Amino acid sequence: MEEVKILPSIATQGIQLQLMAPSSRPSPVTVIEPKGVVYTKQWVVELLLDLSGYTDDRNLVDALAIEPAAGDGAFLGPMIERLLESCRKLGRPLLDCESSLIAYELDETSATLARTLALRILADHGVSPSIAERLVRAWVATQDYLFDASTREADFIIGNPPYVRMEDIPEETASLYRSAYPTMYGRADLYVAFFEAALRQLKVNGVCSFICADRWMRNQYGTELRRLITSAYSLELLLNMHKVNAFENEVDAYPAITVIRHRKQQPAVVAMVEPEAETVQPAQLLTTLLGKNHDARSTLPQGIHVARVNTWFKGSDPWPCHSPEQLALLRRLEDEFPRLETNAKVGIGVATGNDSVYITADESLVEGSRLLKLALAKDVTGGRLEWSGHYLVNPWNADGLVDLEAYPKLKTYYEHHAVALKKRHTAGKSPAGWYKTIDRVNLALIAKPKLYIPDIKDVLEPVLDRGETYPHHNLYFIQSDDWDLEVLGGLLMSAVGQFFVESYCVRMRGGYLRFQAQYLRRIRVPAPNDLSEVRSQELRDAFRRRDRQKATEIAYRLYGINSSLMETALGY
Repeated sequence: MEEVKILPSIATQGIQLQLMAPSSRPSPVTVIEPKGVVYTKQWVVELLLDLSGYTDDRNLVDALAIEPAAGDGAFLGPMIERLLESCRKLGRPLLDCESSLIAYELDETSATLARTLALRILADHGVSPSIAERLVRAWVATQDYLFDASTREADFIIGNPPYVRMEDIPEETASLYRSAYPTMYGRADLYVAFFEAALRQLKVNGVCSFICADRWMRNQYGTELRRLITSAYSLELLLNMHKVNAFENEVDAYPAITVIRHRKQQPAVVAMVEPEAETVQPAQLLTTLLGKNHDARSTLPQGIHVARVNTWFKGSDPWPCHSPEQLALLRRLEDEFPRLETNAKVGIGVATGNDSVYITADESLVEGSRLLKLALAKDVTGGRLEWSGHYLVNPWNADGLVDLEAYPKLKTYYEHHAVALKKRHTAGKSPAGWYKTIDRVNLALIAKPKLYIPDIKDVLEPVLDRGETYPHHNLYFIQSDDWDLEVLGGLLMSAVGQFFVESYCVRMRGGYLRFQAQYLRRIRVPAPNDLSEVRSQELRDAFRRRDRQKATEIAYRLYGINSSLMETALGY
């Protein structure tokens, strides 16, 4: 996919649908409302407002605060209360607040409830009906925020954006959203567009604070949103709320609070709250989350976990935020040690497009030079390579595809299976090369020692190939001219090697992990020359004996950590 260039310039704030949308806009879909509306509990609302800095001890009158998906006013009500108190403390006329707040709600029924709530709050504060009506007309807009996010810069954008799959939105409306918000990549949920619209509308130093499902932090459809955030914004706080009931109704989502400011990235706070946190006094909870010393775990109230991370991720890299302790350790190791690929190459074996044709155990099937010893996942299940006798019927040589006329048996074999081979997508793209495998075989790799990593396992299990086979596509490989691969294998099979993959990858059903190249490449290891011969020999011996415990003990010393720290980080 061509990389989407996203520039955080003022010129692209909002979506400017005056220029982009047809003159007869489709009505924003009210069917979104019952699907996407999720109401936030009061203590969570108050916490989010506090974390955002939307507090009555500040001048909220001259600021602009936006609630982009107001519902019936869960955020709007407390925001009005804080705005009124700020206005009173400043001694300002109440009408000065007319342009201080905008709450968008596209559903008329919910918007009416929000207006009723606002009028009741104003009446409770003794505001005359005429002024209250004027303020509420200015504050509550029955509009789609995504169609109206304007070039007027905001100081605060706060709320709970709707969770709506794009397939649940009328095609014409969805097309407009995608045109306006390039972060809506792949099967992105609608909340991704709310993030982008809000971020682009912020003043310099303005803040966007949402409680929202956190899938976008790790999955593919969040790629461009992560890239946007890391390009010009600072994630100040990420609060995992998976274990608490943050919403009034049960939802199939794992929520998190994010506080993102329009400025260069600063150190970030990563936290997690458990049910006990609901009983903590708001002031104590706020101090705990925003305090400077996040290493003194013994001082934290029960049910709260906090870590301060000095550096954040770059570009579109996923944010592996399973727990504060885990992320803090991960970022420390990432900062201190180079990536595995600094001194090694990570790759995947050959994909054929039709294994039943290309893989054989028959040594006489075709010319012997066209048979390549192939390592399968089942060949490494015992922790050592035990070749099962399978070959790749290989259509490649050093120059590219072989000339079939030079190999009569190979030609006859492929032509016998021509119908099946030509049905493959790769054959359709290159009709003249209809007999090629999806991946080209790198012949230079065959004779090189390499570590094989089977993909779907519960633990990282590197297995040494001494230059005897070529990997099938369900095996990943690590090849290096700098490492003694048995030493590297010892490091990778340790709990530290496992920790990296567990941090980046979400466990599948059954407790299995995907040991894919994208995760293996992000593992950090010491430079090969930094290991003493004594340590190298210990790791080599541990690898040969498949002694994971011994490999872990040595790795802990090399990385400067201990078992207690690892147990805390992983939670077991």
